[in-house]
Amino acid sequence: MELTKKTVLVTGGGSGIGYATAMLLIKKGNQVIITGRNAEKLDKAAKELGVDYIVGDLTDADSVASLVKKLEADYSDLSVLINNAGVGFVYKLGESANAVEKARQEFETNYFAPVRLTELLLPLLKKQPEAAIVNITSNVAFHPLVVLPTYSDAKTALHSHSVALRLTLSADTNIKIFEVMPSLINTDATKDMGGEQHGLPPEVAAQEIYNGINEDRYEIFVGEAGQQYADYLTDPNAAVAKFNQGLY
Repeated sequence: MELTKKTVLVTGGGSGIGYATAMLLIKKGNQVIITGRNAEKLDKAAKELGVDYIVGDLTDADSVASLVKKLEADYSDLSVLINNAGVGFVYKLGESANAVEKARQEFETNYFAPVRLTELLLPLLKKQPEAAIVNITSNVAFHPLVVLPTYSDAKTALHSHSVALRLTLSADTNIKIFEVMPSLINTDATKDMGGEQHGLPPEVAAQEIYNGINEDRYEIFVGEAGQQYADYLTDPNAAVAKFNQGLY
């Protein structure tokens, strides 16, 4: 799919991978709209990028419905949705972990939000000559990281959903489903995970996303994720142990 002269919505576009991807897509001749819940951050990012923005809480059904109505009214040629917004908690499972509450927040943002937004935008995307949905998951989507246990659960769920959606929509639509699985990226959200010391720049992820879509690679690996996935397919137990070495 040639990613130029398209109208693109990027969730979580105020920083990190979303911001870097928006910047690259603009340079490639696309119209970009960014969305998120932090109005101040979005306004700053939109001014820097020279794009439109829509403030909205993607975990709230009414807010998402309003977002979709605005997109249908003002951006009727929207053809690419990039589900990038995410949240994660660094902790270990145990009797005092409060895992249910952490998982609830992670699933609301990382799974239910993109599933809801995607479903509501399908009628608009189906009207376009070609369209794409891009789900940003993670290398933890195919094997868990013990210090991101329920984040891993949520990203695994979105991975499974992406596969099912791809197969379903391939039967009678022109909508392509891409999944992006990055390794550690240096963003504000990954500081507690060692992102500043060991993470790749978000611009690297943005370039891989752009290249992968243009090359119709439906599973796009960023950084070490490709080798990690190959290792997992070869020997799952050894790959998971290596991935979590020193963490448990």
